[in-house]
Amino acid sequence: MANFIARRLLMAVGILLLVTMIGFTVLHMAPGGPMSQFAASSDLSAADIAAIEARMGLDRPVYIQYLDWVWRMVQGDWGASFRDQQPVLSVIGSHLGATFQLMIAATVLAVLLGGWIGVMGAIRRNSWFDSISTIASMIAISIPTFWFGLIVIYVFSIELQWLPSGNRYTAGDGSFWNYIHHLIAPSIVLALVSTATWSRYMRSSMLDAMSQDFVRTARSKGASESRILFGHILRNAMLPMITVAGLQLPMLLSGALVTETVFAWPGMGRLFLDSISYRDYPVVMGVLMFTAILVLLGSLLADLLYSVVDPRIREH
Repeated sequence: MANFIARRLLMAVGILLLVTMIGFTVLHMAPGGPMSQFAASSDLSAADIAAIEARMGLDRPVYIQYLDWVWRMVQGDWGASFRDQQPVLSVIGSHLGATFQLMIAATVLAVLLGGWIGVMGAIRRNSWFDSISTIASMIAISIPTFWFGLIVIYVFSIELQWLPSGNRYTAGDGSFWNYIHHLIAPSIVLALVSTATWSRYMRSSMLDAMSQDFVRTARSKGASESRILFGHILRNAMLPMITVAGLQLPMLLSGALVTETVFAWPGMGRLFLDSISYRDYPVVMGVLMFTAILVLLGSLLADLLYSVVDPRIREH
């Protein structure tokens, strides 16, 4: 187990370095840059702009800037925002709670609803319920997140006026139910694709478990259908879902970026887009680094759980 964990950690570190290297290079190759906001000002001379560039460390070659950034990152210094000079970790921390709140709500909704649809679709295979759920899942996977978000806002916020159209809470009302009221619409939108994915994988896993010999053996011994379903089929069908859970984290993070923008949700996705438009390199790289760490940790946790369930994986 120790060798397995060590191999996965080394692989994760290599992937993390590659991701940050690509991100840093692409960011610096993009048109404009953080100095463009100063170049447009008529109050600053060329000497003033050069002094600001030197103070930010942007006058050095890109590879030197990257190595310096990596070295400071290893020491725990994620840099300071170009926009307000706040530490990057503080900026990310102020938006992290909103993103986690949205992701947790969407995950719970997707797992419960998607799992139930998958189980019922497998039990009632080829029924009207199975056909409708299959078609609905394909549609859900095909719908762009931003379009579905706009439809939800138009129907439930503008026409019916049941749900707020955006933000995390109403100004002046920080009650628990007010937070929940604002959370409903974005969590449903974010959970859309994940629910469809969970239902498809759960149905497939259930059908595979139902065709195994241990199910026929349990029936031949006179076990009740409920015991076979919950004690044998569902228990074994949940094992492949560990992998699905690890794969859902990147989808949730990418979906959160779009969802937070549509609903003006003050999370990391909104912060990432705002920082890109402002050319705030330290914050952009900080969000990219943090997101990559979360994805790799999710993948590592899925590998560890699967290795506990199936020790043969440790050999690969």
